[in-house]
Amino acid sequence: MSEVVYRFIGAEEAVCPVALLCRVLGVVRSPFYARLEVEQARSVPARAEEVLVHEITVVHLASNGAYGVPRVHAELRGLGRPVNRKRVERIMQERGIAGGTRRRRRSLTRPDRQAGPAPDLTGRDFTAVRPGTRLVGDITYPATGGWLAVSGVLVGPGYPRGVRG
Repeated sequence: MSEVVYRFIGAEEAVCPVALLCRVLGVVRSPFYARLEVEQARSVPARAEEVLVHEITVVHLASNGAYGVPRVHAELRGLGRPVNRKRVERIMQERGIAGGTRRRRRSLTRPDRQAGPAPDLTGRDFTAVRPGTRLVGDITYPATGGWLAVSGVLVGPGYPRGVRG
């Protein structure tokens, strides 16, 4: 019951003095002020969090959305704002702020556009008189959800493995 009364006093204190409201309603003033202090103490961290969210957003937007957690954290530290990296990470994740990359994917091997196909030195004839005379290999990348290369070498038919002539 008294919680409702104190909330009413808090809502009406802009219109009437708190002492008058408490006297009319027959309640003591000290619990109202104690409750008010607790609410203000709770709101201080929330306000500090909102200020930090604003600073993170400004740094992120200043980088055209490119900065992620490590760079935003470094920028805030460079501006003299002592903040934990994990806190920055949590806030960015909660608010949906994520860094992007502007880099293009580079392939390490680039085929020569002017070169023709490799010559067929075996003439598609894979029979060998003895092992080691015609070696043919192939490589493939099966779809496994990752990078996997399978290669094989044909030594020649009719010869046991490991025998060299």
